[in-house]
Amino acid sequence: MPVEPVATPSAPPVAGPYSPAVRAGDWLVLAGQVGLDPATGTMADGVEGQARRVLANVAAVLDDCGASMRDVAKTTVFVTDLGDFATVNAAYADAFGDHRPARSTVQVAALPGGAKVELEAWAFAPGR
Repeated sequence: MPVEPVATPSAPPVAGPYSPAVRAGDWLVLAGQVGLDPATGTMADGVEGQARRVLANVAAVLDDCGASMRDVAKTTVFVTDLGDFATVNAAYADAFGDHRPARSTVQVAALPGGAKVELEAWAFAPGR
């Protein structure tokens, strides 16, 4: 099964030698998204603003791939402070609605560009 990069014109520019999304068979694997506004390249303000921008970026990348948030099977959320969990969780719940993918949340020492939140996702999207 080949792993192929997917064009993601809605994603913020990448900061290294990786793809925002790849297709591996029926799976879409999304690289971590931080709270960068794709139009301006600036980081959203505050934890809530970043969390909402991260989730909007993920939704946009999925849309570029012909998928949606409802196709997401697994996410990993990275935060620089677990004390922000409730704020991030509220934004996450708003973005996913009644869809409940499996999730891990991990506190890390730092994230790229001074981000406070990052999210990566796996989506099951056969034939898309």
